[in-house]
Amino acid sequence: MPNLSELEQTLKITFADKSLLHHALIHRSYLNENPDLPLTDNERLEFLGDALLDFVSAEYLYHRFPEMREGQMTSLRAALVREETLADFARALRLGQHLFLGHGEEASGGRERSPILCAAFEALAGAIFLDQGLEAARKFLLGFIEPAVARILQERLDRDPKSLLQELSQGRWQLTPVYRTVAERGPDHAKEFTVEVLIGEEVYGRGVGRSKKAAEEEAARAALEALESLPR
Repeated sequence: MPNLSELEQTLKITFADKSLLHHALIHRSYLNENPDLPLTDNERLEFLGDALLDFVSAEYLYHRFPEMREGQMTSLRAALVREETLADFARALRLGQHLFLGHGEEASGGRERSPILCAAFEALAGAIFLDQGLEAARKFLLGFIEPAVARILQERLDRDPKSLLQELSQGRWQLTPVYRTVAERGPDHAKEFTVEVLIGEEVYGRGVGRSKKAAEEEAARAALEALESLPR
């Protein structure tokens, strides 16, 4: 049995059954080159961890965003559990350096390949669940899920605040935001627009920009900040 105490320290988890942690790190290429070893690869644990990750992320989104519609939660969960996101979680744990790979996979850069890292992270979650129970597995996964959700939402806000505001408004009140231009200043070559965004009859945000589109986006950002401070 290899010494995986360094990884346990990183995880802040001491496994009762060390073989579970070991199996979570064994890629099938390692066993293809070592067929006589009495070991199993991590694919069954990956299967379990994949289901666990879907459950924990869905549970978190359901409770964290009570105004969010099913389609929006599905989209956000998909961003959370996509291969590259999970591979980044694995990189944060430096899982790659602990993997058991075949020589061919090693030579081709397998320790940094996203599919292998993603699978190892899911297998690790499955191993934690079997060894430590659901609460420990949930705590482990939420340590990655919570900051990832914040990052994904910020990226969406930066990219398209109007769509994000519409999702929120329709989810909470079944209303679509309306934008109205309240002022235009300056010469034609350097106009400045002021736009308000209304939900129902109430103004939730105001924005200023060199185009109506830019002003609407600023108004949407202001509205999202205002809505975040309101009780749900």
